[in-house]
Amino acid sequence: MTGLAAGAPRVDQRVSGGRAVRRDIEGLRAVAVALVVVYHLWPAALPGGFVGVDVFLVVSGFLITTHLLEHPPRRPGDLAAFWGRRIRRLLPASFLVLLVTLALSWLFAPITQWGETARQILASTFYVENWALAASSVDYLAADTAPSPVQHFWSLGVEEQFYLGWPILVLALAWVARRASRGADDRSRAWITAGLAVVVVASFAWSLHLTAADPARAYFETPVRVWELGAGALLAGLAPAVSRGLRDRVALRSLLAWSGVATIVVGAFLIDGSTPFPGTAALVPVLGTVAVIAAHADSPRSPTRAFALRPVQYLGSISYSVYLWHWPLIVLFPYVVGHERNLLESGAVVGLTLVLAALTKRYVEDRLRGSRPLGVPLWRTYVFMAVGMAVLTLAVTGVRADLDRVTRASAERLTAAVADPGACFGAAALANDGCEPHGTELLLEPASAAADKPDPYRDDCWVLGDFTDQKVCTYGSTAPGASEVALIGNSHAGHWLPALQEIAEAENLRITTYLVSECFTVPVEIEFGSAERNAACMAWNERVLRETSDGRFDLLVVSNRTARPLAGVAPQDQADAAEQAHRASLERWREGGTPVVVIRDTPYATEIKNVPDCIAEHLDDLAACDGDRGREQPDPLARAAASFPDDEVALVDLTDLICADETCYSTVGGVIVYFDSGHLTGTFARSLAPYLRPAVMSALAAS
Repeated sequence: MTGLAAGAPRVDQRVSGGRAVRRDIEGLRAVAVALVVVYHLWPAALPGGFVGVDVFLVVSGFLITTHLLEHPPRRPGDLAAFWGRRIRRLLPASFLVLLVTLALSWLFAPITQWGETARQILASTFYVENWALAASSVDYLAADTAPSPVQHFWSLGVEEQFYLGWPILVLALAWVARRASRGADDRSRAWITAGLAVVVVASFAWSLHLTAADPARAYFETPVRVWELGAGALLAGLAPAVSRGLRDRVALRSLLAWSGVATIVVGAFLIDGSTPFPGTAALVPVLGTVAVIAAHADSPRSPTRAFALRPVQYLGSISYSVYLWHWPLIVLFPYVVGHERNLLESGAVVGLTLVLAALTKRYVEDRLRGSRPLGVPLWRTYVFMAVGMAVLTLAVTGVRADLDRVTRASAERLTAAVADPGACFGAAALANDGCEPHGTELLLEPASAAADKPDPYRDDCWVLGDFTDQKVCTYGSTAPGASEVALIGNSHAGHWLPALQEIAEAENLRITTYLVSECFTVPVEIEFGSAERNAACMAWNERVLRETSDGRFDLLVVSNRTARPLAGVAPQDQADAAEQAHRASLERWREGGTPVVVIRDTPYATEIKNVPDCIAEHLDDLAACDGDRGREQPDPLARAAASFPDDEVALVDLTDLICADETCYSTVGGVIVYFDSGHLTGTFARSLAPYLRPAVMSALAAS
């Protein structure tokens, strides 16, 4: 995505600003950015267009390592100069896009997105967005979060971290090579290349492991991606040998180049979101790109003829700015115009992206990348970086302050309402006749609702990711003689904790949480697409069943969203198998002699992905965010519970306090029901406590 090839211009090169530019590499940039933009606008048409990023990574690794091998750093000053060039090349345009994106998000995006967008813009400012996304990728609840307008900065973070560490590695290898080869340049290059190869192999091995174990995290982490940049780096190290081997083989070079282009394009169609990535699948775009660069084909029958077309070369030259601008425009466009993009408007986004990219290239990238005005003396470059980061940090702080102002005002209204709830607050609005279901005033505003989660999220008391970190926490009464209650299940059990805490305060209950993400409590294997995660989920469930069946608790409260398939079960048999699996868990608890209260799973209220976002956009029409009760999901745990006597397993169904006969509400009694698309806000859950309390106390009395 960045950098230029060194060396004298050849037939397939042009000269820009005194620098040689390989037309085949500029063409690869054009192909890469076109794949990414088309994928983001029309993912169904090009399901694997995201491989364009992998093309960029290989190109960057090749160009940067070519420069480092021809001008190896020998002292700290060389490193400072190298990083200074990277700063001047990349940061001016990225700072501009981040600042404009923050302003547009503040002006047009729902208030529910301000906090997350600000957080990711700050991460992008310091080029650690990939790690921020890797951290949130293990959070099941993050799946319902709207896409950030700067999440594409993850790949720039990977590149910048590579640029930071790679020259240090080359410097160290060059020092070793000079001593091992006694100053022979060809042998020195071989030593450096061999050292880089070790790093590439290690990174690829880690990529294979993490892609299998935790693919969501693997997609973003730098060590997983280093081998892709390293593949280009190895080609740079082997370039003299490759060039000698292919120099007089024009037909072979053309064939190799066309094969590489075809591999990239075919991969963009055949790879999709269900493909474990990067892993072995990333070899497709990586090897395709390596083939094109290695071929360096310049005959009339080679791809360079097509790449040399002026529009292709121009797109390649502005590809960095195109990449920066396209995603914020795609994400923010619907908020600006008030509706989802249609085909014509998607075309307008492409046009606007190209215009902004052209202007940014001419007036920002080209003006600031050279020695003047930022490069001489070198300290100016680093002052520019520090000032830019400081400005963006202050801007993010300002947006967060505005968000805090709104949420504080909402909290004050809500506190007053909770202190004197009346007959129509929260769930009571559907329990009592004469109440307006939505309420007469929105007491829990959207940004506060999005953050209104049960305490285990704040306390990091949740089993996430690979399920190996098995956490158990205690809430409620600390008084002697408190009744011991276990809350068991996945996130759809966790969202009942605020209601149980309300009951615990009045009834002297101590609540121990056994909460996990997605893994529901059954003694059989659940399919997560990874043998490691399957086994870890099963081990967690075995621990839960063992510890909650030995009589230490006075009551077990269980709820689960049964969303994952059971391993090895045919699709048509999943529903019955899940019910039988839940029945096996209930039997085990019953044999332990502890009463069980099963809470029927709550329905999704709407087809939209995030309820607070929807409400923030429809404050004058809350009904726009309601859903059809026909979307209510079957609950195999509830069906299993219904087959037991009530005095052994009590089934509680509070759906009628969320849904009327035909409608499931997103706002009830002035309180937003969900903090995403299906998890109850803490405030609404607490309003359900009076209706859950009779079943809990009745079961405790029978224990």
